[in-house]
Amino acid sequence: MSNPGATLTNCGPIPVRTTIFEQMSARAAANGAINLGQGFPDSAGPPSVREAAARAILNGPHHYPRMRGTDALRENLSAFYSDAQALSYAPGSEIVVTSGATEALASTILALLAPGEGAILIEPLYDAYAPLVRRAGAIAQPVRLKPPGWRVDRAALEAAVTPETRVILVNDPVNPTGRMLDADERAAIRDVALAHDLIIIADEVWEEVRPNSRPHVSLAADPELKDRVVKIGSAGKIFQLTGWKIGWALAASDLAARIAATHQFITFTSPPALQQAVAEGLATERAWLPEMRAEIEAGRSRLADGLRSAGYVVLPSEATWFLSVDLAASGIGLDDVRFCEALVERHGVAAIPVSAFFEGEGAPLNVVRFCHAKAGPTIDAAMERLQKARVHFA
Repeated sequence: MSNPGATLTNCGPIPVRTTIFEQMSARAAANGAINLGQGFPDSAGPPSVREAAARAILNGPHHYPRMRGTDALRENLSAFYSDAQALSYAPGSEIVVTSGATEALASTILALLAPGEGAILIEPLYDAYAPLVRRAGAIAQPVRLKPPGWRVDRAALEAAVTPETRVILVNDPVNPTGRMLDADERAAIRDVALAHDLIIIADEVWEEVRPNSRPHVSLAADPELKDRVVKIGSAGKIFQLTGWKIGWALAASDLAARIAATHQFITFTSPPALQQAVAEGLATERAWLPEMRAEIEAGRSRLADGLRSAGYVVLPSEATWFLSVDLAASGIGLDDVRFCEALVERHGVAAIPVSAFFEGEGAPLNVVRFCHAKAGPTIDAAMERLQKARVHFA
């Protein structure tokens, strides 16, 4: 798992480079490829939510809303999480609306980490985590998980803790693996956080993108953790409106105040029309969510079945818009980067190398991620190309 003394490169400017997602989307466009790389669905959320945004753009308000978010959105977020996950957050003091979940993460990391302090990051991870920690002047402390199980291990978490550690950053459900943490993994995170007095940043943006049969269990639902968890959420993931960039951070009032104080100097606020539309969606479109989940699951099964039929070994995936294949187990000798480059250029399908979700040396080089949140005909067209690619690469 993790090297107990390992730390990732600390502090300094964020490197001038384009993310792998932007790179692969550009290659997909240049090659006329089907884009199963960057995570966005073919659909665009409930019509009523988009109509609400259009009305608000025409009718207003058009000026700065309150810095922590509109009253309506914060009140409806409070009601939504009370109903959906039995969580209690005060609209006035424990909710901060941000310009997307990544800004919520940035505001939280900058608010809670001082230079020289440490944050445990569980790899594979969303690629913004480590740069944001370093931008805060803090130390990124990796805990590296291994395929095919990608399980969080308490001993590995304990080994990563140092006297400087202040935060554990957890993604659940997990991008890129598509896993949902189980009770034992959540207990391991809880025990380490309590033993070492750590704050948990819980990136739970995929909380609604999971099977209807398996509810999301937030780390914030644990009574022992309520005051030390910052819960991050995203309207882009809940309503399939990724370009709207409406997110939020939910936390005990003292933590929320620190996050809000940082947020005010990053984006200050977010478009009021979009906040109004999301507020309406949270109040009126609860019935749409099970339908969305069923559609996503159908896409997951369609792509997974097609990949298996073509001879690819598909790794376990329960949630998010993603599933992965093991190249080596599939009889493909290329590493993940070379495979993805050849796949998009020669066979017209874009995918993402999972090594991009790791920092430093020693990342697995045999796993590739596909986005399955696509229409049936798109998946079928991609599978025709992936079948030919399997024959070509094997």
